[in-house]
Amino acid sequence: MDIYPLYLAGEFRKSAVTLDVHNPYNHELIAQTYLADQALLETAIQKALAVQKQLRDMPGYARHELLLQIADEITVRKQWFTQLLVKESGKPWKYAAAEIDRSVQTFRIAAEESLRLPREYIGIDWTPAGDRKEGLVRYVPVGLVAGISPFNFPLNLAVHKIAPALAAGCPIILKPSSLTPLSTLELARVFENTSLIPGSVSILPMSRETGNLLVTDPRIRLLSFTGSPSVGWEMKQKAGKKKVVLELGGNAGVIVTKSCQIDEAVAKCLTGAFSYSGQVCIHSQRIYVEQSVFDYFTRLFIDAVKTLRPGDPMDKKTDISVMIDEENAIRVETWIKEAVAAGAVILAGGGRQQAFVEPTVLTGTSPDMKVCSMEVFGPVVTLDSYSGFDEAVQKVNQGDFGLQAGVFTNNIDEMNYAFRELETGGVIINDVPTFRVDHMPYGGVKDSGLGREGVPYAIREMMEPRILVKNC
Repeated sequence: MDIYPLYLAGEFRKSAVTLDVHNPYNHELIAQTYLADQALLETAIQKALAVQKQLRDMPGYARHELLLQIADEITVRKQWFTQLLVKESGKPWKYAAAEIDRSVQTFRIAAEESLRLPREYIGIDWTPAGDRKEGLVRYVPVGLVAGISPFNFPLNLAVHKIAPALAAGCPIILKPSSLTPLSTLELARVFENTSLIPGSVSILPMSRETGNLLVTDPRIRLLSFTGSPSVGWEMKQKAGKKKVVLELGGNAGVIVTKSCQIDEAVAKCLTGAFSYSGQVCIHSQRIYVEQSVFDYFTRLFIDAVKTLRPGDPMDKKTDISVMIDEENAIRVETWIKEAVAAGAVILAGGGRQQAFVEPTVLTGTSPDMKVCSMEVFGPVVTLDSYSGFDEAVQKVNQGDFGLQAGVFTNNIDEMNYAFRELETGGVIINDVPTFRVDHMPYGGVKDSGLGREGVPYAIREMMEPRILVKNC
């Protein structure tokens, strides 16, 4: 069993409270770390504040070199990072390896963006009062950032907070999920081989009570939270005057039209629905298929679902494995049973064994069922038909979420209509809503969140404009 100390402002520290980390697949105790208490958090805050000016004044080339150093170090250790991520999260190897690759890419994007931080020149002479004056807008770091990241992408979603903060010149304290803290603490070991200024980053697993101080402490100027809507909106209410960025998930909809390549849509919907057992914020949860091709799509999709290979996530051939814990698996099973009791029909799956839930396809659902109205965050997809494209858009827009939507169509009018009318933060054409690359703006509307992630956009969230007006 490995021991992972806390990473406190460039030092590895222990605390009085230990945290055991288990493999969700076989329940093996794989490592032990610690929970930071209020005193350790206070030390992290003070050390972060002490280096704010140094980070702010770091030249672009130095930030660029630091971020590339981190990316290179992760690349060298990719095999170990992948193995660790599989063990702590139960994520199948192929998806874990892809997450490590994305984490490297996120740091590389941040390195690129650090060389072109936003700045603007403004003509002031639009009115007589501005005659012979000009304006220069410089974006300055907002200050100390608190990041709270979830279990489902334990490394890359943490990196989506750390890398933009370093590029913007902000110190950051990260609270990883207590279920999956190891990959971020392994990242701290990477920092030891780089030019990172001590105090710039702290990675501190902590209790929810201690973590609440990240929300309420006024010295922290921005809170970036990824997690459940109920927790996120409550944090916003308690955050006081600090800026808040929330990425809160959804129940993403997919529209499949008769004009698209049906075989391609089936293959992509399969991955979108069941990768990492659906524990993805943009998991393809609701699929609406044009009536004339519904039976054909359904037959191909169910056949494809039956080819998914369950098993040990360490096996590189495994497609689907356990959920993060049995408690969530029981919740998903309960929602499936509730839907069936209300009239839905199971086309595939529906069973559960401990923390493993079979890849499940339901049809005949209604908008009020939890599998449609809420975020399942499990290997469940609903499959229903529609007659007109505007009807399909209305179905996707139903409910409280609006993160991303996927639309399979080769009709330009439908593409334009979807982009204009879908109430989501992103519209993905001829792919599933699960599609994401790490430099695109990422975030939602309604209960899906506030603000945007994606490296360049997160950097802007972490900076504030300051204008200089002078004579010319």
